[in-house]
Amino acid sequence: MKKNTKLYETVAALMASGKGILAADESDATAGKRLAMVHLPNEPENRQDFREILFTAPDVEKYLSGVIMYDSSIKNFTDDGIPFPDVLLAKGIVPGIKVDLGTVDLHGFKGEVVTEGLDGLASRLKEYYDLGARFAKWRAVITIDEDEIPTDASIAMNSILLARYAQIAQAEGIVPMVEPEVIYAGDHSLEKAELVTTRTLQIMFQTLMTYKVDLEGLILKSSMVLAGDMYPEQSTPEQVANATLRTFHMSVPHNVGGIVFLSGGQTPKRATENLNAIASLGEQPWPITFSYSRAIEEPFLQAWGGKPENIAKAQEMLLYACEMNSLASLGRYDSVADAKLK
Repeated sequence: MKKNTKLYETVAALMASGKGILAADESDATAGKRLAMVHLPNEPENRQDFREILFTAPDVEKYLSGVIMYDSSIKNFTDDGIPFPDVLLAKGIVPGIKVDLGTVDLHGFKGEVVTEGLDGLASRLKEYYDLGARFAKWRAVITIDEDEIPTDASIAMNSILLARYAQIAQAEGIVPMVEPEVIYAGDHSLEKAELVTTRTLQIMFQTLMTYKVDLEGLILKSSMVLAGDMYPEQSTPEQVANATLRTFHMSVPHNVGGIVFLSGGQTPKRATENLNAIASLGEQPWPITFSYSRAIEEPFLQAWGGKPENIAKAQEMLLYACEMNSLASLGRYDSVADAKLK
C-alpha cells in the first residue's frame, strides 16, 4: 500500500512536544450549554464571539498544535471577515473538524449506541480539506453498566464504523483521530474501567488493521482509565496513570502516530493532574498529550463571563490553562503551586 507522507507530517505537527489539541468541536446545541454558563443565549453571534475569542488569543500557539472545529465554526469568520481556519493557520495551528453526526440507539442492544455520519463523508471531507482542515475526529460512545454493557458486538460495530471513517479520511489526505470514549459517568470500579477500555481498544485496533488503515497516519483520542464518577473510591492520579498505561501497552500498536486524552467530564484540575501523572511515568512508544474541551474552556468561560470588558482576562486564563496542560504533558505540572485551575 502506498504511504501518504503528508499524513505523517500532519501527525508530527499535531503531536509536537509540549503542545496539545483544543477540542472546540461542540455541536451548536452543546455550545449553547457552554454559553449558558455565562448567561448568554444560544445564538449564532454569541457562538461566533465564543470561538473568535478562543482562536485569536495571543500566544496560544505556544501550547496548542491543533484545534478541532464543528461544521458551523470551520465555515465561520472573525468580525474582520477572516475565516476561522485561516486565523489558526496564521498561528501555525492545524485546523481539524469533527465529522461524525452523533449517536443513535443500536437496535437490539438496550443501552448501547452507534455513531452515524458515513453517508456523504468523502464529499464532506473534500470540502473541509479545501477549507483548511488536515485532521478529523469521529467519536464512538462506550458505556459501562454492570456486567452486561458494553457488549463485544456493540464495540465491534462501532469499530467497523471508525475503520471506515479512517479509511475515507486517509484517502482524502486527512489524518483520522479515532475516539472510542469509555464514559466516565457511572458507579464502576477502576478495575472495570481498565477491563472495558482494554477490550475496546483491542477490538478497535484489530478492526483498523483488518481494514488496512495506516496506523502511522492516525491518532487515538482515548479516555483515561479511572473509576466512575459515582464509585465510592475515586482514583488517584497515580492509579489512573498506571491503569491507563497498562491498558495502552496491552492494546495500542507501537506504530500508532500518537495518543491524545479527552477530559471526559473531569474537572479542569483533575484532568491536568492525571495527565501529569501519566507523563511522569516516562517516555512511551507513542507521543502522548491532551485534547481537552471543557477542561480548557471552563476556566476561560468563567473569566469571560460573556462580557466584552473581560475578553483580555479570559484570553489570559485560556493561555494559563493551556500552559498548565502543556507542563502536565511533559510531567512538569505543579499541582500545589497552581491556584487557578479548579
